[in-house]
Amino acid sequence: MPARERSFIMIKPDGVQRNLIGKIVGRFEERGFKIIAMKMVHATTEHLEKHYADLKNKPFFPGLIKYMASGPVLAFVIEGLDAVKTGRAMLGATNPLASLPGTIRGDYCLVTGRNICHGSDAVESAEKEIALWFPEGVIEYKDCEAEWVYED
Repeated sequence: MPARERSFIMIKPDGVQRNLIGKIVGRFEERGFKIIAMKMVHATTEHLEKHYADLKNKPFFPGLIKYMASGPVLAFVIEGLDAVKTGRAMLGATNPLASLPGTIRGDYCLVTGRNICHGSDAVESAEKEIALWFPEGVIEYKDCEAEWVYED
């Protein structure tokens, strides 16, 4: 049985500016994931450098940080079965042109540098990202719909 886990999702400045927040968040809710944290953030360069530290030596890193700091993002945490793997599948391939229709990137974008969303790539990175973006913690609550989404 897949693990019940948490994943960090971020709608990037292009998704915010294009007014796609509701559509994107709605897809995760409609799939059955529980949202346990959410906030709009205009991240600092320093914060983004921590988030993308694993990409620091890539040639596109300066442009990525500049772009991500150019406007607000919507950071949120989903919880559910196989949240990391399923969340990434819902986003689609990093290159939107390789993303299937029906995925977020396949439906809403065309280029890698403006690919709408970030999603954790592993449970361990999700834990680090959640701690970085939500140092105040997440909300624990009983999801009244859970019995209609999950089997016993």
